[in-house]
Amino acid sequence: MQLQGVRIPVSYDKAKVVALTGTPGVGKTSVAKILSKKGYKVLSFNEIAKNLGCIIDYEDDCYVVDIEKLKRKFNPEGFLIVDGHLSHHIADVAIVLRCNPLILKERLLSRGWNINKVMENVEAELIDTILIECLETCKEVYEIDTSDKSVEEVAKIVTSILKGNAKDYAPGKIDWISKLGDRIDEVIRR
Repeated sequence: MQLQGVRIPVSYDKAKVVALTGTPGVGKTSVAKILSKKGYKVLSFNEIAKNLGCIIDYEDDCYVVDIEKLKRKFNPEGFLIVDGHLSHHIADVAIVLRCNPLILKERLLSRGWNINKVMENVEAELIDTILIECLETCKEVYEIDTSDKSVEEVAKIVTSILKGNAKDYAPGKIDWISKLGDRIDEVIRR
């Protein structure tokens, strides 16, 4: 498979969908925009769900998606990257973007999110919620710590993974609980 001069490794020829996933605020959409400019076909999970009639509600500024219905209706052609924190539910391969919970907390607060929603997402990042879901649903999983990287650097790493240079991004290397140490109280609800 050729993609504007980029050769996708054989294992990705078989994978129709690569999820660019992670907790809200880790940089998925920003990275997806760069990948799209590089010639990759990138779609938003929410747009796919809307177009296929799989939105069942809207609460807390988020779409509620009937994932089982979406899995039945979603039948992409060719190689595709899907951006969204639920995209791993419809993917063969997941690239999970991760962010230090202390940094993530500040990012989400700066967006004006209410503290309960912020803390729910920060705790999900802390305990690897999306990574664990990916390990349960996808054939291949990679993770990237975006905490101290620019969006361009992360996009370059994603591109490298797509080209088959993924050994440094195997899941399980990121341990926020150990890293935060005494500061863990700043990212958990009481």
